[in-house]
Amino acid sequence: MSLATDHALATIASILDRPQPNPGPDKPPQSGKPAEPDNPSKPAAPTKLMPPAPIAADGYSKTGPGPMVAIRFKWTARRGDDGYYVDETIGTGSVPVTSGPMSAEAAIKFVDERASEAGLRFEALKNEMTGQGPMAPILMPGFGEK
Repeated sequence: MSLATDHALATIASILDRPQPNPGPDKPPQSGKPAEPDNPSKPAAPTKLMPPAPIAADGYSKTGPGPMVAIRFKWTARRGDDGYYVDETIGTGSVPVTSGPMSAEAAIKFVDERASEAGLRFEALKNEMTGQGPMAPILMPGFGEK
C-alpha cells in the first residue's frame, strides 16, 4: 500500500476508535417530595411490573453506524394503504429503496435486522482496518445463497 493509503486508513481508524464520553451515574428524578429515610422495620411496597408498551411501527426508525452522516444507512417504517413499508436510505439526499407491504411486526423486525447486520459489518470492517481482527467478508447479493 502507499503511504497516502496508510495515512487515510490510520485517520479513519482513529475516528472510529474514539471512546464515548461517560454520561455519569444515573440520578433518580426529583418528584418534589422529600425522600423518606430507609426504615428496615417497614416492609417495602411490592412493585408492579408493567408490560412494555407496544412499539408503534409507523415512524419506527434506526440509523446504521459510521463516522459520516453522508454514508450512514437509515431504515424507516411507514404505514401505507395496504400495510407497512420500510424505506432504506443512505445519507440525507438519497432516493429510498422501499420494501413491503408487510405487517407492523414484520416492518419492525426488518428494521431491527437490517440495523443489526449493518452494525456487524461495520465492526468487522473497523477491526480489519485497525488490525484488530480478521478480514471482513465481502458480501455480494446473490453469491453464497442457496
